[in-house]
Amino acid sequence: MVKQKPESAASYRIAHVALDEETILWRNADVEQERRVAIFDLIEENTFKPIRSAERGACGPYHLQLSVRDGRLVMDVSDTGETLLESLVIGLARFRRPIREYFAICDSYYQAIRKATPSEIETIDMARRGIHNNAAELLMERLEGKVETDFATSRRLFTLICVLHIKG
Repeated sequence: MVKQKPESAASYRIAHVALDEETILWRNADVEQERRVAIFDLIEENTFKPIRSAERGACGPYHLQLSVRDGRLVMDVSDTGETLLESLVIGLARFRRPIREYFAICDSYYQAIRKATPSEIETIDMARRGIHNNAAELLMERLEGKVETDFATSRRLFTLICVLHIKG
């Protein structure tokens, strides 16, 4: 494969992200807003270097398609011309509990926004951020050796993984 452009840290990034709509069964307005914000923030600022693709000379920017198949996260990484560079597959068993906890705390947070005091909302939001941060660290561990990324990118990717797990 010929390099798409000279390598630089700025070229190892996601330029487009899509979720497999077949995987998503249902989402409410709050979840849809979380999805939009996560995708927007991810595109605006991220670090994403798929190691095998980079070793073959693909330096990005990349298009990323996320889906869940057979209990595994599938990350299809393509170039900007939509040529598939690689598919990364990550088992999601270790994410079941963080996803469940994140859904529960998000439900509490959305309810609190509507009727709780500011201090109650702040307490719930701190717990929500803690769960989210721990899950982002776990994702970074699971991506080790496959993708070089940063904490903020991992955090936003975890949000999108959660969106893929909504069952209604």
